[in-house]
Amino acid sequence: MKIWQKNIDVDTFVENFTVGNDRAMDLHLAGADVLGSLAHTQMLHSIGLMTAEDLAAVQAELKNIYQDIQAGNFEIEAVVEDVHSQIEMLLTQRVGDAGKKIHSGRSRNDQVLVDLKLYFRTEIESMVSHTEGLFRQLIELSNTHRDVLMPGYTHLQIAMPSSFGLWFGAYAESLVDDLHMMKAAWQVCNKNPLGSAAGYGSSFPLDRTMTTRLLGFEDLNYNVVYAQMGRGKTERILAQAMSSIAATLAKFAMDVCLFINQNFGFISFPAHLTTGSSIMPHKKNPDVFELIRSRCNKIQALPNEIALMTTNLPVGYHRDLQLLKENLFPAFQSLKDCLEIATFMLQHIDIKKDILEDPKYDYLFSVEVVNNEVLQGIPFREAYKNIGLAIEEGTFSPEKSVNHTHEGSIGNLCNDQVVRLFEEAKSSFGFDQVEKSLADLLAD
Repeated sequence: MKIWQKNIDVDTFVENFTVGNDRAMDLHLAGADVLGSLAHTQMLHSIGLMTAEDLAAVQAELKNIYQDIQAGNFEIEAVVEDVHSQIEMLLTQRVGDAGKKIHSGRSRNDQVLVDLKLYFRTEIESMVSHTEGLFRQLIELSNTHRDVLMPGYTHLQIAMPSSFGLWFGAYAESLVDDLHMMKAAWQVCNKNPLGSAAGYGSSFPLDRTMTTRLLGFEDLNYNVVYAQMGRGKTERILAQAMSSIAATLAKFAMDVCLFINQNFGFISFPAHLTTGSSIMPHKKNPDVFELIRSRCNKIQALPNEIALMTTNLPVGYHRDLQLLKENLFPAFQSLKDCLEIATFMLQHIDIKKDILEDPKYDYLFSVEVVNNEVLQGIPFREAYKNIGLAIEEGTFSPEKSVNHTHEGSIGNLCNDQVVRLFEEAKSSFGFDQVEKSLADLLAD
């Protein structure tokens, strides 16, 4: 029987449809579910709803189950509908009636809410770590190739001189802003919904501040109705943060696909990191970056998918929300895979030198020539007209030197400042405090 079931059997067809793919998705939540129960049962003991003897038995067995989960020795049986039921069933089998007491003062609604937030916190920390790996690689390449010039484009037409230092550094700084988006998602995820029960609170004198502290949350979702309303909203905000990182990656991947093209020829990768053609022996295709581009474009669609699944749902829990896991959970691994392989590929990138020696890039320096005339006292509009006429008449002669010194320009990348911004953003999450709280919760 299900933990909610009374004396009526549910039609198997209906049961299979309603459970759907939830067992597979819930495996991601197993560790978080144990953590939530460890905190909840400590709180139940503090308000007199669990004896010291029962608490000791339940806590010890929950920690054993957690170890099994971490070791990969946990599964949700086919006759059990979700992770919450599986863990409560195991607990009851092993410690008897004490296991039946752990659900006092909570519902599966707030149980899954806290599971999701704990799981999301873990995934956010992992995504930030993977983002940092790519960020460091981009900064290293920017510093290494700071003096190698390349064309800059507007409207996909040659525009002004750029550099590989600028190109790599631009995407590094983009990741800083993406981290701010992820911090916003972290702040939403780092509030405790436990104790909101089915969305309307409990008549038990629950100590929600205690479970907040035990689970390392920064604060509470105070209003119990809003705590339930956070389901779906939390996922959407997190998906928006992931979408921001994905947008940076997709744009960079498109640049790589463009610049590796023979008509550009700015970069290349070793043959063993590219793919060939079944009939064209000369091909070296950037399949990795094409897949990064597509995967990340798919992630950029995720916030809209979640919004469409949750739009106009009235207050309270609805089973629609169960399906969000199937959209969001696989995206965590996909984004991390993209970050990891992009970092790996960039460790093997080859940069072409002397690109701008090709005469087709002469006009890149038109602004430099205009600026040189301005420095000699000629009004800008007059200098602009002079150079424009020279270009039309075919008499333009470029001066292929670049002297950009202001902050963030070719000659002054300010990468040290970008690194500072990244480190400040990363440190603001407070991962260490969360890890300490959870370690204390799991301690013997």
